[in-house]
Amino acid sequence: EILSVTGVQTCALPICGVGRCPPCLVCASMAEEEWAQEPAGPSTVLPTDPRAQAILDGFKINWMNMSDATTGRVLWQEENWGDLLVQRDIHIPKEILKCRSVSREFQFSCKEMLHGLRLEQKIFFQGGCMEEWNFQFGFVIPNSTNTWQQTIHAAEENKMLPASLLNGNVVIETAFYDDDLLVCKMLLRVFYDA
Repeated sequence: EILSVTGVQTCALPICGVGRCPPCLVCASMAEEEWAQEPAGPSTVLPTDPRAQAILDGFKINWMNMSDATTGRVLWQEENWGDLLVQRDIHIPKEILKCRSVSREFQFSCKEMLHGLRLEQKIFFQGGCMEEWNFQFGFVIPNSTNTWQQTIHAAEENKMLPASLLNGNVVIETAFYDDDLLVCKMLLRVFYDA
């Protein structure tokens, strides 16, 4: 069975223009106890719970893309995700930083039933947390393939940092949860290509 869920996240960065905003203050203050107990910089986290390990073993990202949400034009797509616990580099066209809104869509397969799939993402620039995003998917049927789309709105153009400064200096830390159970954290280092 294939499901589709769409979410909207307001953000100061379109896949990371970097600027301080209210979510950054939440991130910087480490309001959530779980985040406060972790190292200051981005990190991968292996499952420590048998259920989390079972979820990860049966979870696969099939593909992901990013497009200009206004025109629908796909600007980047990746189909080879493999091991989620290995930090990976992604190369995104720098023109994505000019988009007023970016649509991120990905398809995933899951063998386990999830009661409340959600993502917590921290955006790091040169090792410091600049922003935090939260996305809710909800219930996942076991042995299903699902499509999830989020829309991220950009800051004003004059608040964006140039691609040359961001290139290779942005790391996205994504924590996958089933309700409150941390399944894993993965890291993506972002490069902006011409």
